[in-house]
Amino acid sequence: MYKLFNPQEINLTKYMFFTGKGGVGKTSVACAISVTLADQGKKVLLVSTDPASNLQDVFATELTNKGVPIKDIPNLIVANLDPVKAAADYRESVISPFRGKLPDAVIANMEEQLSGSCTVEIAAFNEFSNFITDKTAQTEYDHIIFDTAPTGHTLRMLQLPSAWSNFISESTHGASCLGQLSGLESRKEVYKNAVSTLAAGVLTTLVLVSRPDDSPLKEAERASKELSQLGVNNQVMVLNGVLTSYDDSVSESLYKKQQKAITGMPEGLKNIKIYIVPLRAYNIMGLENIRSLLTTDKVNKRNDVIRSTNVPHLKDVIDDLYNSNKKVIFTMGKGGVGKTTVAAAIAMGLVARGKKVHLATTDPAAHLKFVLDENSGITMSHIDEHAELKKYQDEVLAKARETMSKDDVAYVEEDLRSPCTQEIAVFRAFAQIVEKAEEQVVVIDTAPTGHTLLLLDSTQSYHREVKRTQGDIPESVKKLLPRLRSTETEVIIVTLAETTPVYEAMRLEEDLKRAGIATKWWVINSSLYQTKTTNALLSAKASNEIEWINKVDEHSKGNFAVIAWSADDIKGEKLKEL
Repeated sequence: MYKLFNPQEINLTKYMFFTGKGGVGKTSVACAISVTLADQGKKVLLVSTDPASNLQDVFATELTNKGVPIKDIPNLIVANLDPVKAAADYRESVISPFRGKLPDAVIANMEEQLSGSCTVEIAAFNEFSNFITDKTAQTEYDHIIFDTAPTGHTLRMLQLPSAWSNFISESTHGASCLGQLSGLESRKEVYKNAVSTLAAGVLTTLVLVSRPDDSPLKEAERASKELSQLGVNNQVMVLNGVLTSYDDSVSESLYKKQQKAITGMPEGLKNIKIYIVPLRAYNIMGLENIRSLLTTDKVNKRNDVIRSTNVPHLKDVIDDLYNSNKKVIFTMGKGGVGKTTVAAAIAMGLVARGKKVHLATTDPAAHLKFVLDENSGITMSHIDEHAELKKYQDEVLAKARETMSKDDVAYVEEDLRSPCTQEIAVFRAFAQIVEKAEEQVVVIDTAPTGHTLLLLDSTQSYHREVKRTQGDIPESVKKLLPRLRSTETEVIIVTLAETTPVYEAMRLEEDLKRAGIATKWWVINSSLYQTKTTNALLSAKASNEIEWINKVDEHSKGNFAVIAWSADDIKGEKLKEL
């Protein structure tokens, strides 16, 4: 087994960046190492750039973007940057010179171009590059720790020469994340220094945080590979939440599932030094728990109670979808929360109630979940995300090369690697499926964000205002946008009963509201609370879910369902059991 993540046994650099999927425990591990080092007498600055950050709750202290001393830890300063606010301020600084000079439709399009996750990340990088390059901070602190690292996509954009010109009015495809860097020319040298510091192994360590589960491990491998290609090679991995023993069927199943994921770890992670943090029963809130995370377990069950007297099941969600005669149903949520499983269960439930259903999925293994025959009532299609993305990228680049310089084409190529572009490419394929399925209920296991929908929508009005070369928006997409805003569409939000996944799901919901798409049902997946485990550690951990189940209950006005954690792959007859 791997060694425990003990700061005293690790060669720690001045700068440490923590990265990983939402909900894997980046913030908890970053806080624990910061407090441990500060307790040893080191001067430490901890900086969070995570939009879902709960640092204020963790330290029970009102934080600012300048840095606040933490009571009872003399050597620790914590800064909480709000990248969403930074992105809003940055967006306004770019757009304000054009207000009153360009048509409203053009301004609306510019605002949406600068509303995506890429812009938020660049705004965050803009903020924390100050800390990396600040001479005073370099001399004042022994360690500067960042909770959240920039992605390879952002760093590559910062290194492209053409990224520094204003691309907003010259966008080459119908919907993109272009334009985030316009107006930042004066910061170019600061970014250059920040990027070179990141790549300096003697100065910087990238800490990949993951859980012993397939989805976060794949994400860690992707981040590792992307950042390695940019010269950020000093990497270690922390496997957070590792169960080390078991004494009932639930804990035994979880232990074996984790060990299977660790044994089958992606190839790209096998040469990286790996440490573990054992699964803890407590939430990482307050100094006592932060200090304990890397060293001690305490099994204390919380006395919270589920407020709802009758927690709905997935069956209740399906009944409502059936009775309200929904035609297009999306399951939506962050990667790894179980969208595909929930979509498949909904499809089977509607078929059992007499509906004809078409299930579209982006999960390559989705066909394994069913034993379907011609009389099952379900037709299926699998959308290959990589193939759709490649097809869309090729289309856009072919047009760009007709009129653009080599540098500009390089920028477009990088823009086409953005999360928004992948959504758009996949969404076009979904639109064609929905168009073909007029006579069936269509259930789809991935939905585009509100930002992507608004990009696709605003491009249509922008096209009427400004003649420019752009990626074609197929008729099927144009027809689908109004349909998504109609009462025949339902978006089911899938999440976990944990801090970060719930906050991220709320942001997704806000995004959809901006695009005029209503949501009603939430599904909390993989709940330990629902397993009724008797294992002391898991039972205590399950008691921490109650707070988040109650929060979702209140937020959704009772329109939520809870699905128990399962070690098995949910397929075939097991889907019906949901």
